[in-house]
Amino acid sequence: MEQLAKSTNGVEVIDNIPVVLDVPAVRKRLRMRTQSSRFEDTVRQMTEIAISTARPKAIYKVSCVGAKNSDSVEIDGVSFSSKVLRINLQKAQRVIPYVVTCGREVDSIQMPVREVMKAYCLDVIKMMIVTSAAVYLRDYLASRYQLGELSSMHPGEIESWPLAQQKPLFSLLGDVEHLIGVRLTEGHVMIPIKSRSGIFFPAEIKFESCTLCHSERCTGRRAPYDPELERKYQETAV
Repeated sequence: MEQLAKSTNGVEVIDNIPVVLDVPAVRKRLRMRTQSSRFEDTVRQMTEIAISTARPKAIYKVSCVGAKNSDSVEIDGVSFSSKVLRINLQKAQRVIPYVVTCGREVDSIQMPVREVMKAYCLDVIKMMIVTSAAVYLRDYLASRYQLGELSSMHPGEIESWPLAQQKPLFSLLGDVEHLIGVRLTEGHVMIPIKSRSGIFFPAEIKFESCTLCHSERCTGRRAPYDPELERKYQETAV
């Protein structure tokens, strides 16, 4: 996998991530029971617009794991409060905080108020773009740094690591808004919304935050809730 990351003070930026998108994949993701010719035309049109417009980007930094307490861990001198993160980084010496986004270019596309189907289709497409970009970034990092299996945690996905932890994560990466166009609101929400932040770490057994999440209606669930695993994290002494 060839890629050229631009480096600034140890922070790496990838601004030419390939857009992996096609009409059949978008059609399947939309999960529409009735698919008319109008629906097909809409999917094709929005997919073509997204492919020609989108420029997904990522920013990351190879960071050192420092002091560890019972429910917190330091990364490059910045403290993160989460017992689950602390347990997951028990054996880790280096990790990779990151932000990946669908990009401002495709996010700035506005649909007329009456074009509900097009707006929904575009929203789904943007999610598909950032999801594939995150997979691309993970594979790129594993290959470049020879890290083997990588897992990740994301602020706000589970109660143990609240959304407010976006702020210290962004602080590790410098001026994220200037470098890849992603900013944090006062409520710690990323703009563009179809962005993802987290910390990649090596793991012998793949970790998914979804296994500790109680939400039953999450459309982005990647793994089923596992009450037994949650109990183990709660009872593990560190």
